[in-house]
Amino acid sequence: MEFLSVIVAAAAAFALGAGYYGALAKPWVEAAGVECDEDGNPKGGQSPMIFAMAFFLQLIVVGMMRHVFTLSGIESLGAGLVGGAGVGLFFISPWMALNNMYGMRPVKLTLIDGGYATLACAIAGLVLSLF
Repeated sequence: MEFLSVIVAAAAAFALGAGYYGALAKPWVEAAGVECDEDGNPKGGQSPMIFAMAFFLQLIVVGMMRHVFTLSGIESLGAGLVGGAGVGLFFISPWMALNNMYGMRPVKLTLIDGGYATLACAIAGLVLSLF
């Protein structure tokens, strides 16, 4: 049952990403410095492999969240939501900020990506606590 909860939580985080980055596509493309064609679409398009790898990597994050939640006794919906948000806000986002800072990337990129990490981990934590 725990493996199923990880898959469902990762799928929820992934689906959230579709809406989140769909809504913030233009600011993200600008902040990330992605080259676009004359129609405003990223050059080269997006390979399905990118999405498959993104889901796989989210499985890794959510799998570790499941492990930490189990060790910490996080079982309630509120604790799952707060625990997940904490992972995104205090683990993932600062690491992204560090990488972006050294890469001289705009703060806007960190805010967009860190916002997604926080929301996605919160949703994943909520879903994990349902199982």
